[in-house]
Amino acid sequence: MSNSDPKTRPRPGPWPPAPDSSAMPPSSWAKKTGFRPKFSGETNASDSGQISLPPPRPREPEAQPDLEAGRARPQPAPNGVPEREVAAPAPAAPSDKDQTVKRRKDSNGGSKVAANGPSGPNGQAAAGPTEPNSQPRRPARIEEVVDVLPHGVDDDGNVARHSHMKYELRDTPGLVPIGLYGFQHYLSMLGSIILIPLVIVPAMGGTYEDTGNVVSTVLFVSGVTTLLQTSFGSRLPLIQGPSFVYLAPALAIINSPEFRGLNGNNFKHIMKELQGAIIIGSAFQAILGYSGLMSIFLRLINPVVVSPTIAAVGLSFYSYGFPLVGTCLEIGAVQILLVVIFSLYLRKVSIFGHRVFLIYAVPLGLAITWSAAFLLTEAGAYSYKGCDINVPASNIISEHCRKHVSRMKHCRVDTSHALRSSPWFRFPYPLQWGTPVFHWKMAFIMCVVSIISSVDSVGSYHASSLLVASRPPTPGVLSRGIGLEGLSSVLAGLWGTGTGSTSLTENVHTLAVTKMGSRRAVELGACVLIVLSLVGKVGGFLASIPQVMVAALLCFMWAMLAALGLSNLRYSEAGSSRNIIIVGLSLFFSLSIPAYFQQYGISPNSNLSVPSYFQPYIVASHGPFRSKYGGVNYVLNTLLSLHMVVAFLVAVILDNTVPGSRQERGVYVWSEPEVAKREPAVAKDYGLPFRIGRVFRWVKWVGL
Repeated sequence: MSNSDPKTRPRPGPWPPAPDSSAMPPSSWAKKTGFRPKFSGETNASDSGQISLPPPRPREPEAQPDLEAGRARPQPAPNGVPEREVAAPAPAAPSDKDQTVKRRKDSNGGSKVAANGPSGPNGQAAAGPTEPNSQPRRPARIEEVVDVLPHGVDDDGNVARHSHMKYELRDTPGLVPIGLYGFQHYLSMLGSIILIPLVIVPAMGGTYEDTGNVVSTVLFVSGVTTLLQTSFGSRLPLIQGPSFVYLAPALAIINSPEFRGLNGNNFKHIMKELQGAIIIGSAFQAILGYSGLMSIFLRLINPVVVSPTIAAVGLSFYSYGFPLVGTCLEIGAVQILLVVIFSLYLRKVSIFGHRVFLIYAVPLGLAITWSAAFLLTEAGAYSYKGCDINVPASNIISEHCRKHVSRMKHCRVDTSHALRSSPWFRFPYPLQWGTPVFHWKMAFIMCVVSIISSVDSVGSYHASSLLVASRPPTPGVLSRGIGLEGLSSVLAGLWGTGTGSTSLTENVHTLAVTKMGSRRAVELGACVLIVLSLVGKVGGFLASIPQVMVAALLCFMWAMLAALGLSNLRYSEAGSSRNIIIVGLSLFFSLSIPAYFQQYGISPNSNLSVPSYFQPYIVASHGPFRSKYGGVNYVLNTLLSLHMVVAFLVAVILDNTVPGSRQERGVYVWSEPEVAKREPAVAKDYGLPFRIGRVFRWVKWVGL
């Protein structure tokens, strides 16, 4: 008969009941799947590197990724015991995996486990002392430090973490591997570097020879500024080059009313105006970085702001992309189709351990399409009897030739004389187009654009650091990188590239695909780029790419840029109604408001002097702002016709005024300077070389 006395009734055990501590040996399926059973019991905190914490709540919800903290929350085992803590009756020798983890922790400057509170986002941790004589307590659930960006699963089903990078930031495997991977890195980003000059130089009225010279200048400045950034800037393996952020404002300045009807060399005159605007805007960006104001401005920049701003940059060129591809559809459409097939359908094909089609989708598609177009041209597919491509369209009398002049101009590959007219050796030098001309209204536009460029770089710094570095940079390191980008853009303005120099957004995609994060490889590739820029034939060859192929490649590049911008939402709660509404409003108004400005005052039957794909950039002459101050009208009409400016204004105002938790907003959290100074790995990742940091140790806002 059972005892009914409540005082003497035995107390029930813990629920759910703890399983037997003796573990069964893992079977074959467990070895394959990596299954680890969960056990109950106490473990030695010093063995696992963890710190004893107060007991957690008895019931935990289902494991969810901690988006704010930048790590995964593993589901706790019964009784709140972490699944990695297994009770053993006797101390056993550490396994190979434990030794590997310990070595990695030692190399990174110690453990990254938080004590008595949630760890900081993006792999940051707060350390706290332990009491050696304290009573043993049940360990709380352990948050494994996993970076946000690499935490996804790649095409092979592997978790993309630092260990899956072939080379990380400070790795130097040897001259031959570094050279090969550096060449691969730059070749995969060839389109981002050279395509912008192929758009703006013809728009300025430049010749094929001018296009080749500008391409060589871009290669030279890109190599020099990349070396500066990897040595004295953020020190991340980010290629510097002409950003698409500068393309729309450059086209707006090129199509300004005062430049119409110019006599003589329009190219040099407009280029000098662009140089002056870029120099002033870049100087403003340098002051923003080196003065420490960027660290304050950084509080307003979060993933919900970066995402629509960068996406609007890619979406803004829809009027230029396919309309120009349609001028020779059989070549342009094939170019787009090949790049899509290589980058999507053949992305898993590996040759000698390299995903050739995914990494080289743009160069391979360009080479195949260019070869096919060359064969069609030589076979006479675009040759028409009695028609000469060198005769201006206005002088053609035959109706037959008028009908086919557009196809001859856009489909033939022998219309460019850039390769034939370019010299074998040419050294790009500063002020090669003349003395820059400064106008305050154009300079003010470039100052605003430099802020958008800084926002773009913030997202690139954060994402790339999670891939290749031990921790995200400190606000001082980020300010130092932004300041150096301003100085790099000043050099671009002095040399005359037509755009500023900034960290290319496509760096993040290239790092994730090539798995090459070595700083030395990028620096060696930059040196090769400088050498190639001195060979004039290289610039002439790249300048001879047919315009329809350039437009087809840009369709892919701009689409990828928009997707890379939207991918920043993974750092926030993308399913939050707050974030959905903010991003949706930012993107919609970034398309609708500029459309209002671009269409204002234009009658449907008006005969404009520019091609249809450049009409969105002549808004300064017919915008709704028509006060007695012409310069103010120019600035307001131009800025509000730029999609990225409208997206940034809407997103930054809403994100910083609408209430929301830090986890919901996905606030970027950078490394703390005090923690970074104590960790050798962080100091080696971001510290300046040649002990320069010691000289400027007093400048707290641009260092560790």
